[in-house]
Amino acid sequence: MRYHNKSVFTLLLLLLPTLVLMGKETSNNRQARKIFDHTYQMVYGRQGSTLSYSVNIIGLYKAAGTIWMQGKKSRSEEKRYSIWNDGKTYYKVDKDKKKVEIYRANDPERDKYSGMFNFDADNFVYSVKAVGNTFVVSLDANEGVKGIKHIKAIIDKKTRAPLSLRLKFGIIWVTVKITHFKSGGISASTFAFPKHRYHNYKVIDNR
Repeated sequence: MRYHNKSVFTLLLLLLPTLVLMGKETSNNRQARKIFDHTYQMVYGRQGSTLSYSVNIIGLYKAAGTIWMQGKKSRSEEKRYSIWNDGKTYYKVDKDKKKVEIYRANDPERDKYSGMFNFDADNFVYSVKAVGNTFVVSLDANEGVKGIKHIKAIIDKKTRAPLSLRLKFGIIWVTVKITHFKSGGISASTFAFPKHRYHNYKVIDNR
């Protein structure tokens, strides 16, 4: 099963026991994958979702914002940047430079980091442990897998909502804290770009 990133800061979960590397799946591995799949569908399923995030890349980069997602559509809001993606057209607003960049929604040039966050869930092995009111679900990449090497997710045991993520790329660790998660109830109007709001911004059309 292949999962693709919907946003640079919004992907999900999970760790790797030696028994799986030896080709033997345990009940713990199956439970971990079941929890992973359930939470993934809460975030990326047809019903859509929204969440707020704060990101820390080993102290070198920090960001915070809110994202809305449904199918191929997404919208995100940060202090400097606002993004609308209606599934066909991608709008990136730089509020500091008063600039709007427009791309085709499937243009890889619109986000130079997006390729880092694609991963095939079947290239990882899973484990889970219960800690208080949460599940700590982890995955490690099989040998030779590029990109994400390890993900650890903290998931609410009762609601199965994601609470935080730690992702490892080579020697770099990315920490994402998640709040105000809601699955479903996303209005179609959320993804409509409000052109009138930026009528005095410089527009760069890259389509």
